[in-house]
Amino acid sequence: MSQYLLIKKVYEVKPIEEMVIVRGWVKSLRQSKKFSFLVLNDGTTQKDLQIIVDGGLSNYEEVVKLTMGSSVEVEGVIVASQGKQPVEMQARRLHTYCLNSEDYPLQKKETSLEYLREIAHLRSRTNTFSAVFRLRHVLAQATHEYFSNESFTYLHTPIITSSDAEGAGEMFRVSTLHLDKLPKNEKGQIDFKQDYFGRETFLSVSGQLEAETFAVGGLGRVYTFGPTFRSENSNTARHLSEFWMVEPEAAFNTLEDNAKLATGYVKHLIKKSMEECGEELEFLASRYAPENLKTLDHVLNSPFEMVTYTKAIEILEEVSKSHKFDFPVKWGMDLQTEHERFLAEQYFKRPTIVTDYPKDIKAFYMKQNDDQRTVRAMDVLVPGVGELIGGSQREDNYDKLVSRMEEMKMDLKNYWWYLDLRKYGSVPHSGFGLGFERAVMYISGMSNIRDVIPFPRFPKNAEF
Repeated sequence: MSQYLLIKKVYEVKPIEEMVIVRGWVKSLRQSKKFSFLVLNDGTTQKDLQIIVDGGLSNYEEVVKLTMGSSVEVEGVIVASQGKQPVEMQARRLHTYCLNSEDYPLQKKETSLEYLREIAHLRSRTNTFSAVFRLRHVLAQATHEYFSNESFTYLHTPIITSSDAEGAGEMFRVSTLHLDKLPKNEKGQIDFKQDYFGRETFLSVSGQLEAETFAVGGLGRVYTFGPTFRSENSNTARHLSEFWMVEPEAAFNTLEDNAKLATGYVKHLIKKSMEECGEELEFLASRYAPENLKTLDHVLNSPFEMVTYTKAIEILEEVSKSHKFDFPVKWGMDLQTEHERFLAEQYFKRPTIVTDYPKDIKAFYMKQNDDQRTVRAMDVLVPGVGELIGGSQREDNYDKLVSRMEEMKMDLKNYWWYLDLRKYGSVPHSGFGLGFERAVMYISGMSNIRDVIPFPRFPKNAEF
């Protein structure tokens, strides 16, 4: 009895002269009266399997009608190939699951990435997107592997929350109240006490605060890896309304420990992608980013530079005397992508970690430095992109945290449990956040974030 094999396994095992069964979708068909060349892929590998179908096959008239994208099962003998691939199949039996409709939108001609976003339910059939999403899978597995090896516990934090981890207010509201008859309180405001949760709730922008409770509360080292949401009205190639975040939190870690953890994580992602998705990376580089493999290798094998924000500004101010930036440089501003890339690509010529940012441009939970002007924040900058990771040592002093939250006019009642951490066994602790899609973009070489998530969500678009 013939063994069913994934095409990936066919290439790994190379069962020469054995009868096997493969299943997949037709990539192309070259036909004649005497025989046809059928090219098949099942999504498990970048390689296609060439199948030779003899004209004497009992249902050969069915074979010659096959169209691109049709789904089939083929039983045949694996033989050594005379072509580029090491093996091919000689068909003995072919069954058609579905003969593709003539209006199938994917054909041999070049199809733009913009058009493929409109048919996102079909784009995994293309070489580009099958490569991207196999790579995404490997990077997700590498994430769990890295933090498990570093003794972190995987924590599922809430998607529905009543607190804003960033203090920015760009959140999607969660409510079961009817918009055409909203209940009001005595002040004429919407009465959220009558809502499902009895209070105002939102989709989470980050699992960080909840992760901190478990890190400082007793587990010591935890990480979250889940969906997060921002209602920011950004229609750019780098922003999504729904995306995935990787957020580790470690008790007793200083900012320097945090930087070391982030450095190791970035290198681990690159190393695993090269080990397990070499063919995918080569294909994507050949189509979209010719220098990508060279850049990744450089990051993997380079020490990360560390520089304070103040020093970075001094460097950029000096450079701006002869180099024109689109955005002017001055202390107190947030670094723009052009500044980040200049530091990593042209000045230090290696991945760069910028630390100790002005407190006024950073979140409330970051540990304040003694200068009263800066906080123990860090951004990890990589050549080709700029910021890839943002993190900080967290404020562990109760009074300083309360003062900062009051300064930012935050409602302390919503954060009572977070403040409790600073009273009950508080310790120094640090963490960071990595937008997973940003990492997939960086390692794949894709230039638009909408092309590294299966069904992108962004302003005015929630299709599929």
